[in-house]
Amino acid sequence: MSRNRICALLGIQYPIIQAPMNWVSGAELAAAVSNAGGLGTLGPNAGAQDINPDVDITAERMRRQIRKVRELTGRPFAVNVIAGFGEDLKYSQKIVEILIEETVPVAIVSVGKPDTYTQVLKDAGVKVFHAISTARHAEKAEKVGVDAVVCEGFEAGGHKGFTELTTLVLTPMVTDRVRIPVITGGGIGDARGVLAAMALGADAVYMGTRFMATKESDSHPRVKERILKGRDVCTASIPKEYMLARDLANHFTKTYLEMKAAGAGPEELKAFLKEHSQYHAQRHGRADDAEICCGQIAGMIAEVKTAGQVMVEIVEGVGSRLEELKERLIL
Repeated sequence: MSRNRICALLGIQYPIIQAPMNWVSGAELAAAVSNAGGLGTLGPNAGAQDINPDVDITAERMRRQIRKVRELTGRPFAVNVIAGFGEDLKYSQKIVEILIEETVPVAIVSVGKPDTYTQVLKDAGVKVFHAISTARHAEKAEKVGVDAVVCEGFEAGGHKGFTELTTLVLTPMVTDRVRIPVITGGGIGDARGVLAAMALGADAVYMGTRFMATKESDSHPRVKERILKGRDVCTASIPKEYMLARDLANHFTKTYLEMKAAGAGPEELKAFLKEHSQYHAQRHGRADDAEICCGQIAGMIAEVKTAGQVMVEIVEGVGSRLEELKERLIL
């Protein structure tokens, strides 16, 4: 039996969780990661080719993706639930219904309060992981009964809170404050990052950007190419109305930050974001003038590989890196 709490909880081989990425992580990627021994995750717009505001259509798309994952793997997988607030709840409520109907084993809940769906999901036998950005948020999630929390450090791609706690700092803060398993992400893309996360007390790692640049990813080829060209400081932190987003630096990020600095109002910024959204980058290949949510690890990605190859390199690399570490620590 596995001594790793996340592996034992989920019945997976390796404590590596593919983070959900909007428009990017569809059935092929989720199944590939699960087949390689990790936990694959369907993103909120998995498999979608267009933007559709209809709640039922959105939910049925997710149902088809869930069933497609099951055709490709018999192993556990997860679905991302963006809980949201107010009007957004009508979407997440429907997705939760689909998860329960399709007996999805794991829900990764983000952008919302931890008590919104935890009980109804757990009552249905679904494991619940909740994304947090501070130790205080982790304690609240633990109190309402989530099975694990997901720390997202400031290095991570995509949307998160306004806090600027890095993975190196946030992870031990959280592991010191909660008793449930802790999954950590942000700046992790190889065996070194996995070892570092475990040394900080994490039970598992949460990797998004590295899996974005894989063959099974639904990310547009031009976006993958742009990631491979990223070096050093290749991302930018974008302040939005309710959260921060870390994006691959391009003409979109430059223009948005200039608009923000010039005092553009909320409606003007919202309209700009809508016309230059992730959808336009990931589905139409507008890799320069649209948003690409992407973590700082992009500067270390040099090749598009299969998800299985990424997993194998990490798993095999952990042993050799650990031996190197032991040699450095021996006085």
